[in-house]
Amino acid sequence: MTRTDISSSLSRVSDLLQSICPEPRLEILMEIGAGEACVCHLEARLGYRQAYISQHLMALREAGLLSTRRDGKYIFYRLERPEILEMIDLAARMAGLDESAMAAKATIIRTSCECPHCSMQKENHDSQ
Repeated sequence: MTRTDISSSLSRVSDLLQSICPEPRLEILMEIGAGEACVCHLEARLGYRQAYISQHLMALREAGLLSTRRDGKYIFYRLERPEILEMIDLAARMAGLDESAMAAKATIIRTSCECPHCSMQKENHDSQ
């Protein structure tokens, strides 16, 4: 492998790390890692504005980390590369966080969402 090849490889790694480094993107990846989600779901769960979330989703899609599927007017995002969650977990451990801190962050619910995915889950929960 030449120095140019190594430099190119390191550049790709750097690009990937930069694409996930803003904290909101980490939150989005963790939330989508729990199951696919639409923008309104992410807005309700994370407490950010729709436009702000959409900008981050676009960057994560461009990095090849997310894919989409349409259901009527809703676009659902899912992890294209689920192993990114392992990398986030490893980074959290290296930063001195334990698993319970990361799990608590992933389960914070700020408001409810009315998308078909969440409505179906709510109906299933209410019928039990």
